[in-house]
Amino acid sequence: MRKIIHIDMDAFYVSVEMRDNPELAGKPVAVGGPGSSRGVLSTCNYIAREFGVRSAMASSMALRKCPNLLIVPSRMDVYRSVSEHLHGIFRRYTDIIEPLSLDEAYLDVSNCTACSGSATLIARDIRKAIQKELNLTASAGIAPLKFLAKIASDLDKPNGQYVILPENVIPFIEQMPLNKIPGVGKVTYQKLQQCGLHIGRDIRASSQSALVKTFGKLGASLWQKCQGIDNRAVEVTRVRKSVGVEHTFARDITEVEELKAYMVSQLLPKLIKRSSRYIEERGISKIGVKIKFSDFQQTTKEMQLEGIEPRAFNLLLEEAIQRGHGKSVRLLGVHVGLNSKKSDEVHQQFEFELS
Repeated sequence: MRKIIHIDMDAFYVSVEMRDNPELAGKPVAVGGPGSSRGVLSTCNYIAREFGVRSAMASSMALRKCPNLLIVPSRMDVYRSVSEHLHGIFRRYTDIIEPLSLDEAYLDVSNCTACSGSATLIARDIRKAIQKELNLTASAGIAPLKFLAKIASDLDKPNGQYVILPENVIPFIEQMPLNKIPGVGKVTYQKLQQCGLHIGRDIRASSQSALVKTFGKLGASLWQKCQGIDNRAVEVTRVRKSVGVEHTFARDITEVEELKAYMVSQLLPKLIKRSSRYIEERGISKIGVKIKFSDFQQTTKEMQLEGIEPRAFNLLLEEAIQRGHGKSVRLLGVHVGLNSKKSDEVHQQFEFELS
């Protein structure tokens, strides 16, 4: 039985800003682009969240919800430096660390002898070290399964931790709302509810074949998780699955040709630069276009392809725009999916032709 800890820093970017600028204490604060532009928030503190402000919200909308909101620009170099210190703390307890982002990671402490081998006490020790050395707070989830550890870390935020003991795994899952499971988004959860599936007990009472028929691979994954099965180990080296770039326009764009021109001249060259070393190592499995419309609804269109072809991206863009039924476009993004392993017998094409 594994002992897995999921550590998640509390409002990381904005907490660093508040730590470094005491004048922000007690005020609603967010990190992101200014409200006078087309900025979007990266994160916000818990005071701002009480007003309905959320991550990924347009700065202008956030200011309407919270007129006193203070928006500060991001300092990625500082956040990366703090993250390096954070991972140094993790390594005092285990080398089996799976980073999910700068401020979030899984730790397998199954063989750790610190704190008499207690994962609960190790998580508490780590959080104390974070507070003492970085003057920041973190929340933790402790469980024998990865997905439960991640769910648990969100149950006692901020600056808390939640433990799911092995004997409590099934009782916890029985009462677990399905939208708490990583990978179950708003649309999927609505579909699950329409099928009469609301909590883990409902999935446990369903047949695996019926779930697969309705939800595909997700149905199989949900059935396994709700049976208490998650055999995924904490991966020391995470394999990047995709690379992408995106841009939020200063004004909404309606003309397809204008979007195509920007994508070909600006986004695709950036995508090539950012993804070249990954493509060289593993090759491309698919390409995709992401659009966020003026009403903040978004859609993604993908196709299987082994190279970066502007004509293919243009086709995906046209198909994605049709889903908006005439709505203008606020954000445009492009991405490539990477092969999990490049075959020696297959040479992936990597070309960029403007003609």
